Amino acid sequence: MAGSPRGGSNSDRVLVLVRHGESEWNKLNLFTGWKDPDLTEKGVAEARQAGRRLAADGFEFDVAFTSDLKRAQRTLTIILEELGETSLPIHQDQRLNERDYGDLSGLNKDEARKRWGETQVHIWRRSYDIAPPGGESLKDTAVRVLPYYHAQIEPALDAGRNVLVVAHGNSLRALIMHLEQLTGEEIVARELGTGVPIIYTFDGGRAIRQENALAPSKV
Repeated sequence: MAGSPRGGSNSDRVLVLVRHGESEWNKLNLFTGWKDPDLTEKGVAEARQAGRRLAADGFEFDVAFTSDLKRAQRTLTIILEELGETSLPIHQDQRLNERDYGDLSGLNKDEARKRWGETQVHIWRRSYDIAPPGGESLKDTAVRVLPYYHAQIEPALDAGRNVLVVAHGNSLRALIMHLEQLTGEEIVARELGTGVPIIYTFDGGRAIRQENALAPSKV
């Protein structure tokens, strides 16, 4: 599926969501949240592959949104380099940041299980509305992400623009929950791969996820 031309009607609009490439703390199995590690070499390669896949299918964008954290910003920069769209307008905002893991931030996930117990850590990670100490639940994350979507991203889509959002697993889950009208239980079970574009087109006001929309990339 090719991206729609710039300046098309709002029925042609495309929204692409991408979770950042692997970060240094992903590799170390650490809770990251609002901490700011950079990408690993693998993460850079994932971002480059995402850009090449989008380019191979002819995607073009009018505007991009990302978080206040370097792993998402760098992923976006690499994708735009591969697309040849380095002059694209970019909006950075902490409301698209990853979920804040509070006291878990910086801890190895296995160490956290030893400290609080596997059941408790699982609840913090995979419940919709239970936050870790000092941190945010996915519900809390959605409370900041969705108003930003409605105020900044949705108007661009309504104007018929193609939009690229590069952010984080949980900030993107908040968007996906809204776009696909999922329950809390359904969205916490959704796995998002690093550097994997998720494509949405729109039928009227309804977002439609495009499965297998991308051409294979050449690494």
